[in-house]
Formats: sequence, C-alpha cells, structure tokens
Amino acid sequence: MMRDHRYASWRTALSSVVGIYLITDTRDGRQYVGKADGVESVRQRWSVYATNGHGGNVELRGIDPSTFRYSLLRVFDPSTPTPEIDAAESHFKVALDSRRHGLNRN
Repeated sequence: MMRDHRYASWRTALSSVVGIYLITDTRDGRQYVGKADGVESVRQRWSVYATNGHGGNVELRGIDPSTFRYSLLRVFDPSTPTPEIDAAESHFKVALDSRRHGLNRN
C-alpha cells in the first residue's frame, strides 16, 4: 500500500492524520499497538515499517513483515495534544492485552 500507485489517495489521507494503529502478525495473532504523533503522520510511520519491516520496534524484528496486517484504531487531528494520544495508545494496549500476550514491551 505504501508504494502501489493504486493507493495514492490513501497515502494522502494518512499524511494528514496522527493516531493509534495496530499491527497483527497473521501467523499467530499477536498484536502490536503503536502511535504516530507530533510531526509524524500515520503515513510517515507506516513508511518506516515498509522500509525496514520493524519500525525500530524490538519485538517486531525477526518476524516476516509480509505476515503483518495494519489497522487504524483511532485517528486524531495533528494538533491533538500528545498526552491525549498517549492515553489512547495506553488504553488500546490494555484493552487488547498487547503487553502480556502481544508484541508490546512498554
């Protein structure tokens, strides 16, 4: 999606929002909850994953990124205060139990 011309309008939309996203390893169902905030749009964050497969996240290293499914859990206006986005990220980590049974370390 991050490179295919058919998804240009999606990339444009993802460039205008920050938010909370979910990466699911479709082989075993483990999940990773992440965020794109501040000056980093969802598109920018997902482009990093498309480039290196793990986005700098230790638990995602060594997993075949072709098995990942990306989902948006919540979007925010880029002017949303960071503490509000942090609270939403924490909420989803708890709700999805991604620390104990998933791929989140923090």
